[in-house]
Amino acid sequence: MNFKSISYYLSFFCFPIAILAFINILYSSYFDYFLSIEAYFITLFFSIIIGVILFYVGKNSEKKINFIEQLILIILVYLITGFLISIPFYLSNFQINFASSFFESISGLTGTGFSIFKNIKYLDPTLILWRSSSQWVGGLFFLCFLVLLFSNRKFNFKMTNLTFSEESNLKSKENIKIIILKIFIFYTILSFIFFTLLNLSGVRLFNSLNLSMTLVSNGGFLPTNSLREIISTNYQKIVVILSLTISMLNFYLIFNIFNRRVFIKEHKEDFYLLGTAIFLILIIYFNNINTFDVVISVLSSLANSGVSLLEKENNLSLYFLFIAMIGGSLISNTSGIKLSRFYILTKITSLEIIKLISPNNIINKTIFNSDSKITDDSIKISFLIFISFFLSLFILSSLLILDNIGFEQSFKLSILTLTNTVNSGMYGLENLNFSFLLTSSKISLIIFMIIGKIELVSIFLIFKKIFLKE
Repeated sequence: MNFKSISYYLSFFCFPIAILAFINILYSSYFDYFLSIEAYFITLFFSIIIGVILFYVGKNSEKKINFIEQLILIILVYLITGFLISIPFYLSNFQINFASSFFESISGLTGTGFSIFKNIKYLDPTLILWRSSSQWVGGLFFLCFLVLLFSNRKFNFKMTNLTFSEESNLKSKENIKIIILKIFIFYTILSFIFFTLLNLSGVRLFNSLNLSMTLVSNGGFLPTNSLREIISTNYQKIVVILSLTISMLNFYLIFNIFNRRVFIKEHKEDFYLLGTAIFLILIIYFNNINTFDVVISVLSSLANSGVSLLEKENNLSLYFLFIAMIGGSLISNTSGIKLSRFYILTKITSLEIIKLISPNNIINKTIFNSDSKITDDSIKISFLIFISFFLSLFILSSLLILDNIGFEQSFKLSILTLTNTVNSGMYGLENLNFSFLLTSSKISLIIFMIIGKIELVSIFLIFKKIFLKE
């Protein structure tokens, strides 16, 4: 295992945390929040020191790392940056233990949105901003992982080859730097657009900033106890709908629209996603719920954000949980099983039935009627992802039941954990208090929040490489 090279790349993920800490120091100084400023100085110090040490450990190593080492790098990124982000929570005035602080930071990094803080209005603004920025940087990291690491042709369990990505050929270190820069610039521009639209719609400046970071990353952290406290007018709801729609689609679709390079044939996944969203909205359109609230709830579930304007008294929680399991585009911050994999499983199953009925039929094995073909490998991976998702669901549900949560809540919470979706009122888990969970339950949720993001197949691959020596 090339740990020195892993250390070299790991160092670069520490410095963005230092930048976020510096921004919070400036914010604290400007608005006179000096009570918590020391925590951000400590975070800044540790982020720089750990980053520099890791950089010098791997500076003279061979910079090439194989796919298994890349997966280990991703897990270490979540653990190390999770530790750094947890420092302000741990050093806050709320007397939070380290397990709870780490739980909060991983929840932000993975965009899940589970929170140990029950009443957000009692938090100081710097900590609210810190929570929001943790999911923003987590979303940025994951987009880089998708394009740079998960596009590996040999172990393509993320199946990014089935959807358009202009950066499928990474030949040089210089090219990688350009790709990362492109992702960062566009991700930042998209965040600024969401922020501007929210602010123009009448949302407070501070709430607009935090909510824009939530929407662009498909996260679940809010600057208030409920989205209903921020969003009230139809214009504001339309902005949220637009933001959620953009976030669940292929990152490169929006990128190519800005570059006037839209290839419809290679972006058919996004049109199917939009069609699926419309179909799911129409199913519950006549359920005596405000139209905009229905649209936001469906899109939020499909985008694996989970933020909602619905009250907890609704009978659609299982319906929204099913939508959350579907997930969005393959190249996006969404989690879940993903629509493309559902499409492959459904199409192949129906084709096998057609074969039995009419063996001489010509079988069309294209995905979304595009130029991409459904290969045997993509079928196997789709089934493997499907099985591993429900295996993870069974394991996590069993672990949570030991905490006396109850079967229904354990089952629902497990689905939300694996899809990195926040426990809002539309799932019937709004009153769940994570601070009262056992430490073992928090650790289980932390592990499966990361697994939900990188998928259980990656853990199997690491296990196979390290312990079976293959």
